[in-house]
Amino acid sequence: MNRKKTILMGAGVFTILHVAVVLCAEPIVTVGNFSQANTGEMIPLHWESLTFKKIKAHTIYKIVEDQGRTVVKAYSLASASGLIRKISIDVKQYPIIQWQWKITQINEKSDVTQKAGDDYPARIYVAFIYDPDKAGFWEKTKFETARMVYGQYPPATVVTYVWANRAPKETRVPNPYVDRVMMIAVQSGEEKAGTWVTEERNIYQDYVDSFGHPPLLTSGVAIMTDTDNTGETSTAFYGDIFFKSTSGDPIQ
Repeated sequence: MNRKKTILMGAGVFTILHVAVVLCAEPIVTVGNFSQANTGEMIPLHWESLTFKKIKAHTIYKIVEDQGRTVVKAYSLASASGLIRKISIDVKQYPIIQWQWKITQINEKSDVTQKAGDDYPARIYVAFIYDPDKAGFWEKTKFETARMVYGQYPPATVVTYVWANRAPKETRVPNPYVDRVMMIAVQSGEEKAGTWVTEERNIYQDYVDSFGHPPLLTSGVAIMTDTDNTGETSTAFYGDIFFKSTSGDPIQ
C-alpha cells in the first residue's frame, strides 16, 4: 500500500492548533487521565482523533472497564487511526514517561524494518516541535511547504514506543517511511499478551540516543493500534500516561 503512515509529513501529519502548555513545577504531569473517564465514551477529555487521508478504515477507540480499571480499548481490523493529545512538555524537566498497556495478541506479519510490516497492536508516540532557527536550507524548505499546506509546522521528530512481534526488546530503528520517527521495541512477543504491563522510559535519554542532540518541547502524545498494512486484527488497551520529574510508580 503506497502511503505514509506517520505523524510527520504527508497523509499522517497533525498540526498544533491549540496546545496545552505545561509550565508548572509539579512532579507529575498526567497526559492521559483515562482512569477518570466515563465508560462508553469514544474519546477521552483533552484527546482527539488522529486519522490519515489515504486510510479510510479507522481503528475503533472506546473507554471501557477492564480488570477493575477504566482504560482505552482499541480495536483494529485492517485499519489505522489513533488518538492524540496536543501538549507541550519540557522533557528536560519531566524526563520520565510512564504508561500501562495490554495486548491480546501480536501482529504476526509486522516487521519493524519494512513498510509492509509497519503495524503494531500498540504504540505510544511522543512528538517534538520543529525549530526553524536550527534547520538547514532543505529542511526549512520542506517544513515551510508543509506549513503553507496545513497552516502549521508538523512535528520535527518523533519517538515511538512499540509492542513488536519478533524484534528483540530494545531494538531501535527508524520508521521505514520517515527516518525522523525513531521506533523502540519496549515489548516483543506474546509472553505478556493478556497481561497489563507498566512501562517506564527516560524519554529525554531515548531522544538523545535516537537523534544525537537534546530535544525541544513536545508537540503531542498519541496512542495507536493499526493493522492496515498486514490486514490483521488487533485489540489493545491503554492505561493512564504520565510524564514525571523522577522515576517511581504513581500507577496503582
